[in-house]
Amino acid sequence: MAPDPSDPTDPTDPASRPAPLVTERLVLRPVRTRDLSAVTRLWTDPEVRRHLGGPVVESVIRIRRQRIVGAPGFHAVERAADGIVLGLVTVERAGRNGETEVSYQFLPEHWGQGYAREAVAAAVERALGEAPSVVAVTQEANGRSRRLLEAVGMTHAESFVEWDAHQVLYRRRRLP
Repeated sequence: MAPDPSDPTDPTDPASRPAPLVTERLVLRPVRTRDLSAVTRLWTDPEVRRHLGGPVVESVIRIRRQRIVGAPGFHAVERAADGIVLGLVTVERAGRNGETEVSYQFLPEHWGQGYAREAVAAAVERALGEAPSVVAVTQEANGRSRRLLEAVGMTHAESFVEWDAHQVLYRRRRLP
C-alpha cells in the first residue's frame, strides 16, 4: 500500500504506526495475515452482516483481503488471554463528513460478553485524543449496536435513510 500524502505518518514505517491499544482483556492491533480467516468470517457471516447489507461477495472479499493487512485504522481485536481474534474495530480519521468515524464487527460466539463495548470504548477514547469528535452509524433496527454506542458515551445526533434502511448517527465530542 502506498503512503497517503495527506497522512503525516507513513503506514509502511513500523515506527510511525500507533502502538497497540491494550485494555483489561483485549489488544487492538493492526490486522495480520493470520487474522484473515476470522476477518473473512466477519464479512461473510449472515448474522454479523444482518444490519450491514448482508454477506460480502467473493470478488470484494478477495480485494479486501489484499488491502486490510497492516492497513491504518483497521484493528484486529484479540483476546489477551489466548490471542483469539474476536472482531474488528475500524477508526477512519476523515470518515463521515470529515469526522472521525468508528465502526466494528464481532464474531457471534463472542457477543454478549462485553468485548465489543470494551474495544469500542478504548478506540473512541484514543480517537478523541486527536479528534474533536467521533461518530458511528448503525441501523435504527440494530438495538444491540445502539445500546453499545450509548454505553460508550455516544449520543444520538441524527437519523436518515441510507442503503434503503433507517440509520442513526451517534456522536461523542471531546470534553474541553
